[in-house]
Amino acid sequence: MPDFIHIHETDNVAVALRPVAKGTEFLGVTAAEDIPQGHKMALKPIANGEMVVKYGLYIGHATEDIAPGQWVHTHNMKTNLSGEVEYTYDPKVVFPEPIPAKTFMGYRRKDGRAAIRNEIWIIPTVGCVNDVAKAMVRENQDLVSGTIDGLYTFTHPFGCSQTGHDHAQTRKLLAALTRHPNAGAVLVLSLGCENLTHDQFLAELGDYDPERVKFLTCQEVEDELAAGRELLKECAAYAGRFQREEMPVSELVVGMKCGGSDGLSGITANPTVGRFSDMLGAMGGATVLTEVPEMFGAENFLMDRCVDKGVFEKAAGMLNGFKDYFISHNEVVYDNPSPGNKQGGITTLEDKSCGCVQKGGTAPIMDVIGYGEAVTKKGLNLLYGPGNDLVSATALTAAGAHLILFTTGRGTPFGAPAPTMKIATNTPLATKKAGWIDFNAGVVADGTRTIPEAAADLMELVCEVASGKQTRAEEKGFREISIFKDGVVL
Repeated sequence: MPDFIHIHETDNVAVALRPVAKGTEFLGVTAAEDIPQGHKMALKPIANGEMVVKYGLYIGHATEDIAPGQWVHTHNMKTNLSGEVEYTYDPKVVFPEPIPAKTFMGYRRKDGRAAIRNEIWIIPTVGCVNDVAKAMVRENQDLVSGTIDGLYTFTHPFGCSQTGHDHAQTRKLLAALTRHPNAGAVLVLSLGCENLTHDQFLAELGDYDPERVKFLTCQEVEDELAAGRELLKECAAYAGRFQREEMPVSELVVGMKCGGSDGLSGITANPTVGRFSDMLGAMGGATVLTEVPEMFGAENFLMDRCVDKGVFEKAAGMLNGFKDYFISHNEVVYDNPSPGNKQGGITTLEDKSCGCVQKGGTAPIMDVIGYGEAVTKKGLNLLYGPGNDLVSATALTAAGAHLILFTTGRGTPFGAPAPTMKIATNTPLATKKAGWIDFNAGVVADGTRTIPEAAADLMELVCEVASGKQTRAEEKGFREISIFKDGVVL
């Protein structure tokens, strides 16, 4: 089993698949020092100012002369990134050959949409009623019976004292969650004096089924807990009518993101998810890739795969729009990766991005959607959202993702409202944090499974989760939301 991987023939670095001791040889190069797992070793001389190449792409430049066998990291290389980029469309669109769709046992909603959970959700429109919503969840667990999978609330601090764009984003996000198919029924819980008024919420929500969505304004009733219970009984009576039935995975929408990444993320877990994305697209399903700042430096991996010039222009606008967001706050575009990423072997944002976008596979990009907007196209979609785990996972849920594939090299316990499957980049993490990890892509680094084999295994597990198997986060009741904010609080 090799100690290193040379990802692309043009790379001038190799990546350690496990901790490597000084003196270890690989491709005729002897490690001049200990190389931590996930970190890079120079395979040839790299002069001061010369590009460091990984994945066949530039991930930064050397800040001093680097000899073969030396450790390559933050002490001797840095990013090439700055601000906006003028992108050129050079289409390289290759559609995957269709393959027969697998099936799962899901719920069919009245409007025809598929769902993988049949839950009752309480959506607070303002943070002031968070504890009321929590009390309702605690005191009404007896309503969870039959085919109802659970009763949950998603608290947040917003819905009042917000203006302009922030206020609109909160309204849009909460309405999108209310529409999510995994919620068999929803109770929208308001206070009564917040900025996000009932009329505003109704306008944002649009047409809805009054059997499925109920509303309660706490200031308008004497006992909000008693009134809430009566409405939740109605929700349970409605949601309890749904039964699981067989349906094709072509009806699935799967979100993809990463967090706590390490140097193996772009070698094991992310390419495995990318191959899964291609497979699901070939079966007629949809996948969604977000974390726009973690596309910076790897845009060429994505842009030429846009299905047409219109989608390309939307993608270019999304990328440069997010860079403007950074610059408008006097922040550098490349202030990333995190300390944990660096400890795991990721040196620059390009290094992180080139690994991150592996989750998008190789299929064409069919659409680019905004924050709080729903996926409408089959195949691979890009979603406007930040890298922050909770914010981006919430945005993926709001976009209609039935479940989320979350790759991680360092581990994280959180869950989004949609079932959140944690995929380990390395076997030591999967072993140590078995209570967090749902799937071990470290088998690719171990040499026991190829990426196509691991992706096929992942597809089987996704079908099981879609059919009702709980994720580790679901087993623990870990699920929460975070709303994208960019403005003043009154």
